[in-house]
Amino acid sequence: MGVMCTWESEKTEMEAFCRKLVVAAGKDDEGGRNHHLVSSYYEDGDEKGTLLCVTSGVSYVGLALVNHLLQLGYSLRITVQNPEEMEKVKEIEKTAEGKLEAIMAKLTDIDGLEKAFQGCRGVFHTSAFTDPAGLSGYTKSMAEIEVRVAENVMEACARTASIKRCVFTSSLAACVWQDTAQSDHTPVINHGSWSSESLCIEKKLWYALGKMRAEKAAWRIANERGLKLTTICPALITGPQFCHRNPTATIAYLKGGQEMYSLGLLATVDVTKLAEAHASVLKAMNNNASGRYICFDKVIDSQTGAENLAKEIGMPKEKICGETSNSSVQRFELSNEKLCRLMSRPLRCYSEYQMK
Repeated sequence: MGVMCTWESEKTEMEAFCRKLVVAAGKDDEGGRNHHLVSSYYEDGDEKGTLLCVTSGVSYVGLALVNHLLQLGYSLRITVQNPEEMEKVKEIEKTAEGKLEAIMAKLTDIDGLEKAFQGCRGVFHTSAFTDPAGLSGYTKSMAEIEVRVAENVMEACARTASIKRCVFTSSLAACVWQDTAQSDHTPVINHGSWSSESLCIEKKLWYALGKMRAEKAAWRIANERGLKLTTICPALITGPQFCHRNPTATIAYLKGGQEMYSLGLLATVDVTKLAEAHASVLKAMNNNASGRYICFDKVIDSQTGAENLAKEIGMPKEKICGETSNSSVQRFELSNEKLCRLMSRPLRCYSEYQMK
């Protein structure tokens, strides 16, 4: 499902994508329960001019985050992997008014990352990967690479005296794959939930395995080195051209999509809302924000919702919801209440305390 683009078409697409990001946050789709995340936290206090670093800054999540942080007045340094990505940055720099710089730093190079982080007060590790073979998908070897990269980023943060905060992008896939045969499982998936490693291996859910292991590696190093860390676990990331611009993560996340749908665990989050959540969590780390945050704004729990999502991706509806309704005997509930509280808004999210 790989898409080959010329440089001119990529340039045009990037310009259009950045424009769409500005207006995308206010749109709602039909067919799912909305759990809107609206942040007002960053409006209190002033961090304008603070230098932050965003890894993989030209990835789908990275671009949305960079766009949002620039709007908030931060100064940014982003890491890119190759000269082609460096060229893409030039399109963003035109409107950044000198508040954005890019540095070549491979995520496999700790020394290069440490150099990129020098002078920054915080780091967003967006955990953005593409298939080395140039195809959509997420292999077992990519899961292993993801863990090593997480270790590199955290080690580089720990070595850099100026770094005070790190926000690590994980995935809801690191939380939802529960072994129901275990007596200690609960019907609530929240910030305390972790996917079962053995279940992920058994089902060959390499994306979930990679995200879960990488996040655990990040927490291990943060605890060992005394680094202030928070992690955000987003659902399937949607938004302008999401499948075309972010095919690897989209297709990989949906492996097991039918089962997630039947269990009540298939959710999405708009990329602009995810960017807002990242900024809010970083700001809140100046006070008492800590730990993990589940991030979603819609649960796909109807045939209509599944059909709309399938249409956006360009796949048959049955690939998402199967041929029957989501009437699984064992159902779970997702809770993003912790993040909703942090983002200072009246709760319209799903609270685990409302469950019967």
